[in-house]
Amino acid sequence: MKTIRRFLADDTGAITIDDRLIATGYSKSFGIYIFLISFACVYYLSNTQLLLAHYDLGWHLAAGDLIREQGNIPIQDPWSFTSGGRQWSNLSWLWDVIASVLFQYAKFSGLILFVVACGAVLVGYLTSICLSSGATATAVCISVFSACLLYPSFATAPNIYLAAAPNMATMLFCVIFYGECLKRTRWFLLPLIMVLWVNLHGGFVLGFLVVGVFCGAALLRRDWADFKIYSFAGAGCFIAIFINPLGWHIYDGVTATLGHFVQAYITEWFSYYQNMTVPGSIPGIVYVLIFVAFELRYRNSCPVPLESRLLSWLFLFLGIYQFRYMSFFFIFSTVPLALHIDRLLPTRLNNSKVQGSLLAAGIIGACALPLTYVHAEPALELPQMLSEQDALYLQTHFPHARLLNHWNFGGLLIFFTRGAVPVFVDGRAATAYPDGLLRDYFKLFNLPELEINETAWDTLLEKYQIDTVLWVKAHEELRRFLVGKRGWKEAYAGSYASIYVKP
Repeated sequence: MKTIRRFLADDTGAITIDDRLIATGYSKSFGIYIFLISFACVYYLSNTQLLLAHYDLGWHLAAGDLIREQGNIPIQDPWSFTSGGRQWSNLSWLWDVIASVLFQYAKFSGLILFVVACGAVLVGYLTSICLSSGATATAVCISVFSACLLYPSFATAPNIYLAAAPNMATMLFCVIFYGECLKRTRWFLLPLIMVLWVNLHGGFVLGFLVVGVFCGAALLRRDWADFKIYSFAGAGCFIAIFINPLGWHIYDGVTATLGHFVQAYITEWFSYYQNMTVPGSIPGIVYVLIFVAFELRYRNSCPVPLESRLLSWLFLFLGIYQFRYMSFFFIFSTVPLALHIDRLLPTRLNNSKVQGSLLAAGIIGACALPLTYVHAEPALELPQMLSEQDALYLQTHFPHARLLNHWNFGGLLIFFTRGAVPVFVDGRAATAYPDGLLRDYFKLFNLPELEINETAWDTLLEKYQIDTVLWVKAHEELRRFLVGKRGWKEAYAGSYASIYVKP
């Protein structure tokens, strides 16, 4: 809404016409927020099982409990027998503590409501950014709603980017950094936000990328005022990253994740092509094609902020290279897409009537939220990869096992047994385990077919003196190898997991 001059009220306290215009405009602007937030939250709540599908959720909850019990952040791994004294760099300790508190008092319901609330803030922030760019309510609604349906990537579970996991903080803070850099009015808050971000998730390095793009664009325009703003913001954020329990060793934790060889074996680091599912990925592909078509058609004639375009194209290419970045493309592309869509809308479209309609629909969506939650609440549970019954059987019958476990079982096993049966490996990867162990582990598979490498299995079983294997029940190749060729026994077969023991 354009700025309207407002006169002071007279001595009787009467409100002038200008005041009423402003109040009316602001009240109607709530319509698009209520509509987008309510319906996005209905969508998120209807996917509650996926919101809890992150395989690392178990060890995050266990880590939060451990930190709260000890009153400090452990630097040595207490749950495995293979860490070899390596320092554990827990880059998400604060998120772990928050999740632990929520789970203690509100169980899975608390975690889900927390995730959905963060999703609602993200939707609201994107809406504010797009409206501030000058796009109409209709265009903003189409752009933001499309992006917020697509960026969670529900079609590619377990690689979900709105989930009970620390990467949720990176999604949210990327949007906040993006918005504050575009508005240029509250840039001084970015270092304070960075203090939170650096303690919540290792993705805080993306904040420097966002600020760097804005700083570079200001330099290209020779806008020295903006260049100074972004430079000071970047310098403040750099200082802020050292306000964490690891100090400058936070760098070791980040480098143990980014660019590490283990990425070649983790699906979220695979290319977009390798993660595509049909028909689940078709809406995302259509969105990308529409964005590219608009950008090429109106590359010079539409007043899209340069920074928005740079970030959108950058993360589109990064997302094609590594799937995890595609979600950021959907987020950063909302502003360009909204401004492009505006060109196709009727020029006489009554924005006030649209806002009123969105408000009415949004109220209906808000009323549907409790019903959606009640319907979803019975299904709230950890991923059905490893059950508590499976873990307790292992703990009861093989308490002193030298265990080799499947990668996806590690975090859940930590949650259920808290180290009573030490794990071989889990999703913490290079932040907790030595490179040699990880190289030995991934030699077990012949990617991409994931066939059994018999030589590697024999070598690893002997090197680490493994006498028990906890693996996916459906892996027939492993069963034929261990039972049929090496004489092991399948001592237990649960719904999803099997336990093999050495004779």
